[in-house]
Amino acid sequence: MTTAILSVGSNVGDRLAHLAVVVGGFTAPGDHVVAISPVYVTPPWGGVEQDDFYNIAMIVTGRRDGSSWLRRGAELEAAADRRRDVHWGPRTLDVDVIAVRDDSGRPVFRATDELTLPHPRAHERGFVLIPWLAIDPTAVLDLPDGSSPAVADLIAALNPAERSGIETLGAEPPWRLGAVR
Repeated sequence: MTTAILSVGSNVGDRLAHLAVVVGGFTAPGDHVVAISPVYVTPPWGGVEQDDFYNIAMIVTGRRDGSSWLRRGAELEAAADRRRDVHWGPRTLDVDVIAVRDDSGRPVFRATDELTLPHPRAHERGFVLIPWLAIDPTAVLDLPDGSSPAVADLIAALNPAERSGIETLGAEPPWRLGAVR
């Protein structure tokens, strides 16, 4: 059994519906959604002109390894007709595996062409860290160098421009945790 932190975003089409598909998509037999953050409206990252994103973080558990979490996210992206035409460009759905812990609670480190754990840029992205902190106020990002900075400290260390413009949507999302268990 592993626990994964997922970062999910959408800025094309019905953004809330795309996020809801991911929430439902991680409720397959053997998977369990532990927590879902509020929806955050976030400015696009990476310098490509596009609409704002809706982002959430999720904590999920199941009998998957890091690659299996990534494959499930990719299946959901494909079902949402995700296109990869422009690096950091607009997308119907983006599901990133940020961090994974094994059944003993130890962090999983991995560096392959397919997957790097923890996500190599998670520490510099407010749209990942802020929703994650909302569902786990004691969260830490375990790094391969043996350090484990608190997510709250990583947020505080971000350039203010990386934090600005990230706000909760303010509307109740179309899912409830009890409904996805």
